[in-house]
Amino acid sequence: MMKMKRFKGWRPAVVLLLFFFIWEIIVKKADIPEWLLPAPSTIMTEAITGFGSFSVHLLSTIKLGITGFAIGVGIGLFAAVLLYLLPFVREAVYPFLILSQNIPVIVLAPLLVIWFGFGLLPKMIVITLVCFFPVTIAALDGFKQTSADLKHYMKMAGATKSQLFWKLELPHALPSIFSGIKISATYSVMGAVISEWLGAKSGIGVYMTYASSSFRTDRVFVAIFAIMAISLLFFAAIVLLERILIRWRSKGAN
Repeated sequence: MMKMKRFKGWRPAVVLLLFFFIWEIIVKKADIPEWLLPAPSTIMTEAITGFGSFSVHLLSTIKLGITGFAIGVGIGLFAAVLLYLLPFVREAVYPFLILSQNIPVIVLAPLLVIWFGFGLLPKMIVITLVCFFPVTIAALDGFKQTSADLKHYMKMAGATKSQLFWKLELPHALPSIFSGIKISATYSVMGAVISEWLGAKSGIGVYMTYASSSFRTDRVFVAIFAIMAISLLFFAAIVLLERILIRWRSKGAN
């Protein structure tokens, strides 16, 4: 069984390698210009030779993404707790929460520059808007899915509303909360790149802008693959943290 699981784990890698192989063959056989569609080997060569200059932009985006992600998750959790514990606030604010996600961030970005300038604040607002919503919705759903029988039992035992939340509702909502955090982790990189279009001096978004304006399509693909890699790393880190916390909670319960 263990060997079968390990074998299945290699399937996505095999499919990905096959995809790159077919891509390479088509570009070479069709003689497609590099500015239109570079071959994977060309992209890899550019990623290696140009890593020195690209690493500055990479680190800038990672720092921006992590900072915005932390702020977005914090605000998302705070909003979820507030809306859950205060039903009258939830009834008044929840529709506006939904409407906030119907405004394209790329359209809102120029307004943020007009209102707040080209500093760090508009960039944090963009990433926060992208990150907080999945956490808020997932946390709210997790709180609502707490077992009614357990809540009734704790109330019968004399538990206060605060004890009910911290001892029962919050621990049982952790899987749902982490589902929202994992989504936000992947969105944070996209939000960071979009925010860098607001006038940043460095970052993958800036790198992509320069590359596309000079028809360096190979560098654009380097940036795209870097964004995908960072998103996967963020996601993997949250999955690891989730396993640690859930395992710790399970041991504590036993």
